[in-house]
Amino acid sequence: MKIANILKPNRKWLIASVIFITACAGAVSTLPPEQIGEEIGEQIVEEVAPEPTEIEESVTEESDEGVSGGAAAVPKVLPDFLPDEPPPSGAAGQFSTDFSLHIVPYSEILSGGPPKDGIPAVDNPQFISVAEADEFLGELEPIVFFKVGDDARAYPLQVLTWHEIVNDVVGGKPVTITFCPLCNTAIAFSRDFEGQVLDFGTTGRLRFSNLIMYDRQTETWWQQATGQGIAGEHTGEQLTFLPASIIGWEEFKQNFPDGQVLSRDTGFRRDYGRNPYAGYDNINNSPFLFRGPETPGVLPAMARVLTVELDGEAVAYPYEALQEQAAINDTIAGSEVVIFWQPGTASALDAGVIAQGEDVGAGVSFSRVVDGHVLTFSFDGEKIVDDQTGSEWDVFGQAISGELEGTQLEPVVSVNHFWFSWAAFKPDTRVYTG
Repeated sequence: MKIANILKPNRKWLIASVIFITACAGAVSTLPPEQIGEEIGEQIVEEVAPEPTEIEESVTEESDEGVSGGAAAVPKVLPDFLPDEPPPSGAAGQFSTDFSLHIVPYSEILSGGPPKDGIPAVDNPQFISVAEADEFLGELEPIVFFKVGDDARAYPLQVLTWHEIVNDVVGGKPVTITFCPLCNTAIAFSRDFEGQVLDFGTTGRLRFSNLIMYDRQTETWWQQATGQGIAGEHTGEQLTFLPASIIGWEEFKQNFPDGQVLSRDTGFRRDYGRNPYAGYDNINNSPFLFRGPETPGVLPAMARVLTVELDGEAVAYPYEALQEQAAINDTIAGSEVVIFWQPGTASALDAGVIAQGEDVGAGVSFSRVVDGHVLTFSFDGEKIVDDQTGSEWDVFGQAISGELEGTQLEPVVSVNHFWFSWAAFKPDTRVYTG
């Protein structure tokens, strides 16, 4: 079975979608509206349609084996559906979704401007070598790091900003790598779901400023920030989160010289490298297209946080605290975790050119249990070390010198957010204060 081709947007909607992306910087844009229109209009060229992909065929056997596992069928527990109401404006004509099934009020869902697939996912991703990517990526340029076994990949945000979703197979596992620029959320999910492989596209809708995806197999709508089905056949069900992190290009290049990098040869022509949201992450800004609960005043709405949720307990680690401590030891729902931070990663939402963004650093999280022993970590002024052996650790959770050299900490799923975004979905979050 082949993955369905994405809908090729017509010229009118393409212009509208790209102008919307640029407009997301709102009042902080460095160009007046008429110049924005001229600039965007000049780069609208004939679309290069992507070739049909074969990736689903290549993983069918492995996916079926991984899903079945000999487990007995478990009756599905139905969620508490909301009363039937008209779907979001225009949605019924674009989607075959069963909109009678939903767990969020449709009044919370806003149109972002583009239609279904108006921001096109990358369905047939091409990859290049580190040496080839080094020709166009800056040292601090942010990439999404994702790894399965020995298959390490980098997804530059200069590409994801314009596509938001990449349907891929990494280490033989079907995954989707997603990025919502308005919330600064880069999240990886498994595409294995109930015995089939899903692939995802963009709905053109937002909830609490966050990307709403849909799967092309059932056209269920999924909230990117939570991975939950919110409308359609799989309403109330949950996608599986996978560990992914935003780090700087130089860090990936040095540690994974044989890694693969998502190519800018996407089948579409975009101004890769330019940030259409210039200035959006200014701490004094307000979120764009946000209609949701009032953001708790414990942090500014646009404060950067790294979030971890384990067994129902959610914690947000402000980047300000991470920068001060570099290593934070914590316990979440009985699990011992450590949060590492190091400089060397530019903001994708600051300067007009992504590679020139302010260095905001990278935050990552791991279990701090090694061979049944709980380690504690600290920053000695130059490097992160564990207090038990004095071994040095890097941002990938690996001991690079000392008694534990070569030891790998187990990654814990964590996600970058702006505070307003996370708090809208998880208002009972504990905020780490140090």
